Amino acid sequence: MRIRVRIPTLSAQVAERIMALTEHQGRRYARHVSLPEVGEAGQERLLRARVLVVGAGGLGSPAVAYLAAAGVGAIGVADGEVVELSNLQRQIIHATSELACPKTQSAARRLHDLNPEVRVIPHEDRLSARNLPGIIQDYDFILDCTDNIASRYLLNDACVLTGKPLSHAAVARFEGQITTIVPGRGPCYRCLYPEPPAPGAVPDAAQAGIFNIAPAVIGAMQAAETMKWILGAGELLVGRLVVYDALTASFCEVLVERDPNCAVCGSEPTITQLRDIR
Repeated sequence: MRIRVRIPTLSAQVAERIMALTEHQGRRYARHVSLPEVGEAGQERLLRARVLVVGAGGLGSPAVAYLAAAGVGAIGVADGEVVELSNLQRQIIHATSELACPKTQSAARRLHDLNPEVRVIPHEDRLSARNLPGIIQDYDFILDCTDNIASRYLLNDACVLTGKPLSHAAVARFEGQITTIVPGRGPCYRCLYPEPPAPGAVPDAAQAGIFNIAPAVIGAMQAAETMKWILGAGELLVGRLVVYDALTASFCEVLVERDPNCAVCGSEPTITQLRDIR
């Protein structure tokens, strides 16, 4: 399944307002504006967009950096951890000078330095079924850049139940995977993996290790999916799971169908209210 999205026709009044980039913005985003698929209208869409990145680690670092550089107007960064020395091998928005600093604060300083026009909104509280719906309702697009399985299911279920588009990604060792979930238009994360694995069945990053380029590639792809959705351009990874192998420098694509028996997006869902994943 491939989803092609087109930019809707704009009224003359809206188009006139969208064309009003400042001189500074015109210079900053000149290489974007030169692209017919973006142009001044598309750049204005990016400037008005609100995106939530959950996880400011290996995946979140390249994702938020490219989103900020592109001029996405408001970027929420959700992470309750502090910067540790072992993070710096792959979490490129943080620095040695930021050790022991909350990742949201470290990210905000780096992104402000990269693009002062971007508003960074920190979310340091642990995400749960209680607070997540209230957080994501303020954003247009959500990125799952987490490194724990419970959060992936929680984000998937919250986005399906609220109709929010979601970029899912995960990395381990030399590999990474990515798909885009648009509720009502394709499969969700539970269509791929109906139930969480048993505790301890999947080794964490400290146990398995991560080649630092794997999250860099996949995180950048998440930023691309986000911007394509905002712009209404290109083909999203809806119904397509892309797997990247850094050792062989190869990508493979797996087509995924929506599961009619899916507990959250199926014909007769059994999950109709958000609940924490244990």
